[in-house]
This record gives sequence, structure tokens and C-alpha cells, in this order.
Amino acid sequence: MPVTSRTFIRSTILLLIGGLVALLAIVGTTIWLGERSQSFFDEVIEAREARVAAVGLRYSLTQAEGGQRGFLITGQDVYLEPYTAAVAQLPAQIAALESILVPYPQATEPMARLKDAIAAKQREMEETIALRRAGREAEAQALVANDVGRQLMEESLFFLGAIIDAADERLTTGVSDQRANANAQRLVNIIGGLIIILVVGGAALLVVRYTRELTQARDEVRTLNTELEGRVNERTADLARANEEIQRFAYIVTHDLRAPLVNIMGFTSELEESVKNVRAVIERAGGDDPEIEAARLAATEDLPEAIGFIRSSTRKMDGLINAILKLSREGRRVLRPERIELDALLRAAADAVQHQVAEGEGQVVLDVQVPAIRSDRLALEQIFGNLLDNAVKYRQKGRPLEITIRGRQMPGNRVAIEVIDNGRGVAGQDLERIFELFRRSGAQDQPGEGIGLAFVRSVVRNLGGEITVASEFGKGTAFTVILPRALAIAPEGNAK
Repeated sequence: MPVTSRTFIRSTILLLIGGLVALLAIVGTTIWLGERSQSFFDEVIEAREARVAAVGLRYSLTQAEGGQRGFLITGQDVYLEPYTAAVAQLPAQIAALESILVPYPQATEPMARLKDAIAAKQREMEETIALRRAGREAEAQALVANDVGRQLMEESLFFLGAIIDAADERLTTGVSDQRANANAQRLVNIIGGLIIILVVGGAALLVVRYTRELTQARDEVRTLNTELEGRVNERTADLARANEEIQRFAYIVTHDLRAPLVNIMGFTSELEESVKNVRAVIERAGGDDPEIEAARLAATEDLPEAIGFIRSSTRKMDGLINAILKLSREGRRVLRPERIELDALLRAAADAVQHQVAEGEGQVVLDVQVPAIRSDRLALEQIFGNLLDNAVKYRQKGRPLEITIRGRQMPGNRVAIEVIDNGRGVAGQDLERIFELFRRSGAQDQPGEGIGLAFVRSVVRNLGGEITVASEFGKGTAFTVILPRALAIAPEGNAK
């Protein structure tokens, strides 16, 4: 199924959300496992410190007791050296062990008993050593033999052994917990990595598919455009040839029509002169003859009226033929593009009607802020000359005529020129009709054949532009002419 733009965006968002959720889960789990690992590490360190302290204290006690026994047996001071060194370390070792066990309230009472037992053992050892130095060996032996010192030593060693065993167990558990925590961390990383790989892979696959389909679509569009361009060029050439044939046909027809029309006009003049002669003869004849009276009526009323109708019709037909010839000649004229400053051209067009506008206390305002264009000067003069003439011709009676000419740049390398007036306006149903040949709208109180705006639209299109109109009846009209900034000319000339 093709990947549409909407599907691509939705799928990409879903994949990004999935990847973000997976990343957040990995980060959160990593932080949690890291905190657990730190907790296990702290517990292992505490257990190790407790074990080291207990082992050290136990070693000092056994060293002190061993030195005491050796001195009691031999009486030599050399055996007192380990005793003295061990006894000197006991206070610091007891304090260290006690500080380590502070977080454990259950060890408070056993620690107090241990301290009492060690103190009692120290007193027992000091007393026996003192008796042996005094030569009272038997009393010293008796004090040792009463088994109090052994019990105190056993009690101390038992408590220290329990601490060491607990520390060993905690070390074992801590290492196991850390290993399990590391395995969990590894598993989370693997799962998270797989999820991210799937998300990235899915996104990459989606992008590849979408890009491939875009490329295919672009290639198809390029192919279609090429084919369409060929067809358009072919149709354009056909239309140009057909248009040229139509223009040639119109020119030939109007030219051929003019010959019999001239004959009609000539014979009409001759007929008029003949009627004058006939009327003079009848006037001289006089009399009351009914036939002469009928001839007199025909010569003085009927024939002049018929000749007037003939002259009016021939004048109208001559105007229509001239209009068709004008359009045909304009369509066949070769356009000559040149650099044109629109501000200057429009100012000249405005100056041409300024005196007519000023007669009614009106004014023409120019606001043309566009760069120079490349177009046909005569065609532009015809376009804006006709529009300004229409604005003057169809002014609203009773108010000063106001004409505004504005120019602005448009996207696509085009310019727009607006000719706005406050004239009588055009009814909504006639907005398109006014561009048709020989069609007029509104009151027919001004001379014209209805070819002006048809001619203007033909010339605008000939320049590659377009013209639109907006109007409100009784308030005014705005014509907008949109032109390319550079006139394109076919290699063989203007074929329109």
C-alpha cells in the first residue's frame, strides 16, 4: 500500500513517541538500577569494614593473651612485646568497631558486653602479669586456672566471630545482589537497544519507502509533464495556426465585405441625387392627379426615409467592419518588447485625459511603485488609453471624476496595474459581458461600437497577461491588468 503524506507523518510521530518512551524507560531503569547498585556497594563496604575491624580486634586479643601466657610460663620480658603492642591497639579498634555498628541498634547490647568482657580480660591479664613479676608465680597460675579469663576470652571471640560471619554473609549477599543488578542492567540495555533499533529501523524503512515512492511519483510527474508539455506545445501550435487562419479569414471577409459596402454607399448617393431630380420634376408637374400626388409623397417622404435607413445601416456596418479589421490587425501585429518605465508611460496616459477630467473639477492620482518591465509600448499605450477613455466617458454625472492608477509587484515575476474610478459603475450581471465584442451595458448615451474592452482584453492576452474587473453599480469601477515583467516572444514572431 502506498505511503501517503498523512500516513508518513502519523507513523513517524508514533515511532518517535515509541522511541522516546523506550529511551525514557531505559534512562529511568538505569538510574534506578544504578541507585540499587550504589546501595549494594555501600552495604558491601560497611560489611567489609566491620569484618576488618572485628578480625583486627580478635587478632589483638589473641596476641595479647598469647603474650600473657608466654610471659607467665617463661617469665621472660620478650613475650610481653606482642602483649604490649596488642593492648595499645585495643581502644582504637574497639572504638572503630563500635562506630561501624552504630547504624545497627540490635548490636548495641552485645557491643556493651564485648567491651565489658575485653576490659575484664585486660584486668585479668594485667593482674597475672603483675603477680608473675612479683615472683608470686603460684598465685598467678591459680588466677589463670580459675577459668574466668578463658570464659571472658571465649565470650569476646564468640561475639567477634558472629560479626565476622554476618559480614561474610553480607559480603556474599552483596556480591550476589550486585551481580543480579548488573545482569538486570544488561538485560534492560539489551531490550532498550533492541527497541531503539526497531524504532530506528522502522523509521528508516518508512523513510526509504516514502522517499522511493516520492521519487517514483516525481519521475511519473516529470514524464507526464514532458508528455503534457509536448501536447500543450502541439495544441498551442494548432491554436496559433487556427487563430492565424481565423484572423486571416476575418481580414479577408471584412476586406471583401467593404467592396460591396462601398458600392452600396456609392449607389445610395446616386439614388439620393436621382430622387432629388425626380422630386424636382414632380414639383414642376403640379396638378391634382392622384398618381402624381403618390409619386410626390414617395419622392419627398418615403424614398428619403429609406435612403436614411440605408445610410445609417451602412455606417453601422462600416463601423463593425473597421472594428473587426482593427482586432485582426492587432492580432497579426508583431510585438516589439523594450524596457518601459511604467510610471512614465502611465503618467503620459493620464496627461492625455487630464484636461477632460479637470473640466469637471476631478483629478487623476498616480501611485506606481514598480520597477521597469520589458513589454510592447504601443500595446500598453492602447490598453491604458482605452481604460482611461472609458473612465472619462462613463463618469457619473453630478460628481467630480476621481481616477486612481496604482501599480504593485506580484509573486511570479509579475506586476499589477489598477485603474480605479468613481464613475457610474457596471451592474453585476454585466461584468463579463463588457469584454465581449459588440456588447455594451448600461445606458447607451455615449457613442461606441462595443469593441473597446474586447480590444483591451485581446491586447492584454497578447502580452501574456490578464485583465479583471470589479465594480459596484453607481459607485465606481476598478480594472486590474496583470502583466509579466518580461514579455516572451515565440522564435517565429508573434503568432497570435
